[in-house]
Amino acid sequence: MLHSMTSEPEQQIGVGSPDAFQRLWTPHRMAYIQGENKPTGPNAGDGCPFCSIPRKSDEDGLVIARGESVYAVLNLYPYNGGHLMVVPFRHVADYTELDEAETVELAAFTKQAMTALRTASGAHGFNIGMNQGTVAGAGIAAHLHQHLVPRWGGDANFMPVVAHTRVLPQLLADTRAMLADAWPAATKP
Repeated sequence: MLHSMTSEPEQQIGVGSPDAFQRLWTPHRMAYIQGENKPTGPNAGDGCPFCSIPRKSDEDGLVIARGESVYAVLNLYPYNGGHLMVVPFRHVADYTELDEAETVELAAFTKQAMTALRTASGAHGFNIGMNQGTVAGAGIAAHLHQHLVPRWGGDANFMPVVAHTRVLPQLLADTRAMLADAWPAATKP
């Protein structure tokens, strides 16, 4: 419960010493923290979400676009509104395992994703990258995925810094539909 700055801080037993900080509870993040949707092993049949997403409808899987070798999907636990990933259909862990066609299409989808995010949301910039291996920060290390995080001037407000909380202004299903509509048609060389 949020209170005005003039009210007394709410005290709750078991949360530590009373202080002047307000709490913004985000219990939905507990699913991520506890490893929901994480594979049980390194193989495609070990519950890999990136292998199961393509079998769902675009809406249910939050798929934005599908190619021959890769697809674009929203991140269930986004760093910013519009945070998406480009994922090969094939279950491979390392960038060096992609074949030439997969590498080319992953690059093309990255460009198309940037165009869609600029068109749909006016993104000013992007953080783009892959975490290769658990020690490098990969949440799902067994299936390669490239992150595209749109950025806007001033988007690093106090919430992530002070409250360790991200504020997303739109439901994932609405973001998926908006980006799917803005996805550019594939261009042939």
